[in-house]
Amino acid sequence: MDDGKTILHGKYEIGKILGQGTFGKVYLARELRTETNVAMKVVGKEMVMKVGMTEQIKREISVMKMVRHPNIVDLHEVMASKTKIYFAMELVRGGELFCKVSRNGRLKEEEVRSYFRQLISAVDFCHSRGVYHRDLKLENLLLDEMGNLKIADFGLTAFADHLRPDGLLHTTCGTPAYVAPEIIQKKGYHGAKVDVWSCGVILYALLAGFLPFQDGNLMNMYKKINRGDFKCPPWFSTESRRLITKLLDPNPNTRITIAKLIETPWFRKSSSRRSQEEPSVEVNDKSRWGKDKPKCLNAFHIISLSEGFDLSPLFEDGRREEEEMRFATREPVSGVISRLEGVAAKSAGKFKLMKSENGVRLEGSERGRKGRLTIATEIFLVAPSVLVVEVKKDGGDALEYRSFCSNELQPALKDIVWASSESQATAV
Repeated sequence: MDDGKTILHGKYEIGKILGQGTFGKVYLARELRTETNVAMKVVGKEMVMKVGMTEQIKREISVMKMVRHPNIVDLHEVMASKTKIYFAMELVRGGELFCKVSRNGRLKEEEVRSYFRQLISAVDFCHSRGVYHRDLKLENLLLDEMGNLKIADFGLTAFADHLRPDGLLHTTCGTPAYVAPEIIQKKGYHGAKVDVWSCGVILYALLAGFLPFQDGNLMNMYKKINRGDFKCPPWFSTESRRLITKLLDPNPNTRITIAKLIETPWFRKSSSRRSQEEPSVEVNDKSRWGKDKPKCLNAFHIISLSEGFDLSPLFEDGRREEEEMRFATREPVSGVISRLEGVAAKSAGKFKLMKSENGVRLEGSERGRKGRLTIATEIFLVAPSVLVVEVKKDGGDALEYRSFCSNELQPALKDIVWASSESQATAV
């Protein structure tokens, strides 16, 4: 396989070696049907079993199937023969971010900010799925041909269900220069918090051109990590110093969270960045709401709202996220709005209600994992005395949305749902 080209399972043509790791090699390969180039990671089964890595390999496969994100290396397929395991993965041609820093030294702050935003976007996505990388480092950050960052190597990943009864992880793992103090102390740790620490080390290294904690003696380096003993070079901006200090806080309880990180001036700086912008609010049409008249539905709208005639799969790629619900009611528009106002009032300031053209919006006042949770409701007239109310997530995290619907929204609306459609008033 090393010298010539081999056809694997009749699907991939295996070419030259791209790299070699401890447990296997990575080859350039071509998918014959689509002629798409991929990276083929080949791992020997005997070696995996010999060193007790079977569970780690299974975990890596499970994680990479779960976390599909633009800034995470995509796993296309896993195959096996009697002696080897084959991972067909996205081919990332730009090399390691580590090599770029080693070659060029420190990077410009604006370039660092771009990489760091992509890193945090991917890490936050993993955390929202209960996945913690635990070995984030420059060597595991790849660059594609367009200069976009891609996280690789999920072999040390932990799932939320790996937590002990105390709610913490206890496995000692990671790369010494990037490892968080609480891992060294072996007292149990939160997966999200140790990933944030590692992101802080990465940010420092990108801006400085070297790592924050260095010492020829490993124990001395661990002592520095435990104390948070590092110094920022003079070329660091004031905002970057503040952020790094919050990221490399040796106390995990006071260390900055991702939700707070994305609100910092350094992270948000740039007029071109709009992904964290608040959603726009439609102007209130007073004359429309003064008449208390909702938008009417035509036949196509009614069919598309029917659970049995959902046409969205014809227009959407893949399974739609379950982020909406709808129900019919005989309550007047004013009654529906009154119930929604009551939900906002009972949220202790967590939500504010704003009227839009055809309904109302509940906008979260606090930024969650994926920004502020925003819920849009639209009210449609389907008969003189029957309304259809559609509720959908318009911003924020899907898990937070489903929790809010189950625990707060549905109980508040339950007694106005028309009995014949009550089964539809559950978040799907």
